[in-house]
Amino acid sequence: TAPFLWLLRELPSQAGGGGWDFVTMSLDTFLEFRSLATCELPLQKKLSPEQFCVVREKGTEPPFSGIYLNNKEAGMYHCVCCNSPLFSFEKKYCSGTGWPSFAEAHGMCGSDESHTGILRCLDTSLGSAHTEVVCKQFEAHLGHVGPDGPRPNGQRFCINSVALKITPRKH
Repeated sequence: TAPFLWLLRELPSQAGGGGWDFVTMSLDTFLEFRSLATCELPLQKKLSPEQFCVVREKGTEPPFSGIYLNNKEAGMYHCVCCNSPLFSFEKKYCSGTGWPSFAEAHGMCGSDESHTGILRCLDTSLGSAHTEVVCKQFEAHLGHVGPDGPRPNGQRFCINSVALKITPRKH
């Protein structure tokens, strides 16, 4: 069996007047937690609270509020965390949903997404099955994809503006 660690933690004063408590966890869990905490701190400083909420806590910006919803500037949309290219302006369209929408991810060839910067994941957090879209390199939550987009692929990638940054195309 894996070794366990005993960690001493301070209890909040409202939880019985303060004091101390022991928590046990496996060494693997501790190392994973420490690694995540170390990784998240610089990111939390780099991003706005809204960006962090969306990309790390799987939040959603309010519909019709994102800065890229009505953006007409040609360029490449990148992950706000790691700068991976994700979506091209040429595949952006108005879906009427309130979020920037794209017909396909950058690097997609037919139905092959192996050369894109995204991954699809099952999301059941809202009580029904949806397909979440995350950055392949950083696993940042980007938004969701649905099967009601334009031809030829019929996909609608609804992506949170705060999860993106654009690099304008040079003329």
